[in-house]
Amino acid sequence: CNAHSVEWRSDKFTAHTLYIEKFYYLCTLQNLNSMASRKILYVCQEIMPYLPETELSALSRHLAQAMQERGNEIRTFMPRYGCVNERRNQLHEVIRLSGMNLIIDDNDHQLIIKVASIPSARIQIYFIDNDDYFARKAALTDSEGEEFADNDERAIFFARGVLETVRKLNWSPSIVHCMGWMSAVMPIYLKMVFNDDPLFRDVKVVVSLCDDKFSRPLDANFKTRIANEGVEDEKLEELTLPSYENLYRFVIDYADGIVVSSANADESLVEYARQSGKPMLEYQDPKSAECFDNYNSFY
Repeated sequence: CNAHSVEWRSDKFTAHTLYIEKFYYLCTLQNLNSMASRKILYVCQEIMPYLPETELSALSRHLAQAMQERGNEIRTFMPRYGCVNERRNQLHEVIRLSGMNLIIDDNDHQLIIKVASIPSARIQIYFIDNDDYFARKAALTDSEGEEFADNDERAIFFARGVLETVRKLNWSPSIVHCMGWMSAVMPIYLKMVFNDDPLFRDVKVVVSLCDDKFSRPLDANFKTRIANEGVEDEKLEELTLPSYENLYRFVIDYADGIVVSSANADESLVEYARQSGKPMLEYQDPKSAECFDNYNSFY
C-alpha cells in the first residue's frame, strides 16, 4: 500500500512538473513571437563611428543595437556623406539595390546603396549615396559652418532613397523612427505619398526631437518641391518659411508618436508635441538602466 502511495505521489509530482514546464515554454514562445513581429526602420541623420560622436550619433548607434538585442528586427539607414571613410569602415556597394534614378526638380539623380557593419554591435548600416548630393567632404555644413544651400533637396533624396530601397528589400516595417532633421521628410512621404503601398500601409511613424537645430531656413522652394512629390495638403502653408521650428511643427502633425531624444531639444517644439495629444516619450538618459527598455515599451 505504501509503495503504491509513493508511486502515485511520484506520478502526480511528475505530471505537475511537466505542466509547469509546458506553461513556461508556451509563455516563452509567445514572448519570442511577439518580439519577432516588431520590425523597426531607423532613418538616421548620423551614426557613430561613421561620423564623430555626438549625442545624436551615439544614440542612433546604441538604440539600434539595444532594440535588436531585445528581439526586434531592425534596418538602419543614414546618408553616405563624403566625409565617411569608406575604406576604414569597409563600405561596399550593393549592386542589386543600386541604379535607380530619382527625379528632383526635373533632374535625375542616381541612387547608390552601400552597406557596412558594426561588428561590436552586430548591426548592419545601409547608406544612401549620390554624387550630386553626398560626394562633398562634409555632412551638413561647409568648412565655415554654413549650411549647404541644397540641404532640402538632400533630405528629399535621402527619404525617397530609403523608401525605394526598403521596397526593393520587400521588407515591411511596423515602426519607422526618424532621428535628426535630415530624416524629417520621411513622415510626409509615408502618410501622403507611400500610404497606399502595402509595405507601408500600417506603419507607425515615430519622430525624435533632438538638439540639431539649423540656423537659417531651408531653401525657399522647399514647399514647392514637397508639393511636386505628390503632397496635397493645406498644412504645406506652414513651410512657406521653412525654418527648423516650422518644419518640425509640420512633421509632428504627421507623426504617430514623438520622442524627446535630447535634454536640449527645442522647448517650444517639445511643448507643441505635448499639446498634440499624441503618444510621447519624454527624455530618457541613455546612461540610465531603464532607458532602452522604455524605448522598447514605447514602440
